[in-house]
Amino acid sequence: MEHIINGFLSEVSKRNAHEPEFMQAVSEVAQTVLPYIVANDIYHGKNILMRMVEPERVVMFRVPWVDDTGEIQVNRGYRIEMNSAIGPYKGGLRFHESVNLSILKFLAFEQVFKNALTTLPMGGGKGGANFNPKGKSDAEVMRFCQSFMTELFRHIGPNRDIPAGDIGVGGREIGYMFGQYKRLKNEFTGVLTGKGISWGGSLIRPEATGYGAVYFAQNMLHTKGESFEGKNVVISGSGNVAQYAAEKAIQLGAKVLTLSDSSGFIYDPDGINQDKLEYIMELKNIKRERIHKYIEKYTTASFHKGKKPWGVACAIAMPCATQNELGESYAKVLIANGCYCISEGANMPSTPEAISQFHANRVLYAPGKASNAGGVAVSGLEMAQNSLRYNWTREEVDQRLQDIMEDIHDACVLYGTENKTINYEKGANIAGFVKVADAMLAQGVV
Repeated sequence: MEHIINGFLSEVSKRNAHEPEFMQAVSEVAQTVLPYIVANDIYHGKNILMRMVEPERVVMFRVPWVDDTGEIQVNRGYRIEMNSAIGPYKGGLRFHESVNLSILKFLAFEQVFKNALTTLPMGGGKGGANFNPKGKSDAEVMRFCQSFMTELFRHIGPNRDIPAGDIGVGGREIGYMFGQYKRLKNEFTGVLTGKGISWGGSLIRPEATGYGAVYFAQNMLHTKGESFEGKNVVISGSGNVAQYAAEKAIQLGAKVLTLSDSSGFIYDPDGINQDKLEYIMELKNIKRERIHKYIEKYTTASFHKGKKPWGVACAIAMPCATQNELGESYAKVLIANGCYCISEGANMPSTPEAISQFHANRVLYAPGKASNAGGVAVSGLEMAQNSLRYNWTREEVDQRLQDIMEDIHDACVLYGTENKTINYEKGANIAGFVKVADAMLAQGVV
C-alpha cells in the first residue's frame, strides 16, 4: 500500500511542481482514501482520485485598478473550478498577498470534500487575488472589486459557479462584487453568497463557520460524555470565524482565553465574555485595529507579540486563523497541557506532523473539511432561500446548521471508527470521497 500511495503522489507531484500547499492537501487525503479504493472494487482501477485532484478548469486573469493617488495598480485574479460532479462549483474568494495557485488549488480540493460532507448539492471551487484590502480605502476596495468582477463574471453564475467570502472578503467586498455583477449581467440573481440580509443574504451566514466548528466539537465531546460547560478554550484568529466560534463557546458555558491576529495573541485569564467579545468585534470589524488594543481597555489581559496561543493550557483548542499555523512542537505543548479536543475553524491549520501527534495521543481531532463546513453549508441554505425568494428565520437556519454538523459528524463516525476509536480525518476523507466518486462514476469519463 505504501508503494501505491508513493507512486500516486509522485505522479501528482510531477504535474504540480512547486505547489507545496496543494501537495500537502492531496497527500493527506491519499493516505486514507487510496487504501479504501483498493479495498472496494467499484472504485479500484478507475483512476478516480487522479481525476479528482486535477481541476476541471483554472482561470487566471489580470486585475488592473486605480488607487487613491491616481496610480495604476495590477493584481492577479484566479478561479479554480475543481469538481462539479454533485453540483455547481461552490467556494470562497480570498483576497490576500499570499494568494497563489498552490494555495487556491489546495483550498479548492478541500472544498470538494467539505461540500460533499454537507450533503447539499454543491461542487468545489475556490478563487481570489493577491490583493490585500487591509489599509485600503473603501473607494480603493470598490474599484478593485469592480475590476475583479469585470473578468470573473464571465465564469460564474447561479447554476455554474457561486463564489462566497474568505480571508479578506467580507460583507463590504461581497457587496461591491455583487453590485458589479448585477450591472454587467443586468439581472438580480443569487450568484454570490454572504450577501447582506436586505438583498438576498441569509441569517446566521456570518456566524456559520464559527458556530459550526463549535457544534462539531460539541458532537465530538458528547462521544466522551463531555461538553463545553466550564472548559477552557484557546482560539486563534480574530476574524469572522474566530469571533463567532468564541461567541458560541461562551454561550455554551466555556471560558475563552485567547484570540489573535498576525501581530500576536491576547491572553485574558478572566475569560473573554460577551461584552469583551463585542469590543473585539468593534476593534476588528469597524475600527480595523490590531488585537493588542484589547489590553488597553482590559488591563488584566496580556499581549504576546509575534507568538501563537498554543502554549496556553486548555481542554479545547480551535485554530481559526490560517493554514499550517499549528505545528508539531505546538501540538506537543497542547497535549502536555491537557488539551484533548481540536476543532479546526480554518482550512488545514494543523501540519501533518501535528496531526500525527493528535492521532498518537488519541486527541479528538476534527479536520477543517468537516468541522468548518458550517460556512459553506449555510451558503447552500442561502442559495436555497434565493431560489425560493424567501427567508427562513434565524432559529430555522441555526437548527438546519446544527443538523448538518451532526450529520457530518455521523458520517465521520461511520467511515472513521477503528478499534473503538474515531479517526475523524479518515472518516471525513472517505465520506466525502464516496459521494463525489459515486457521482463521477455515474456520469462517465468527463
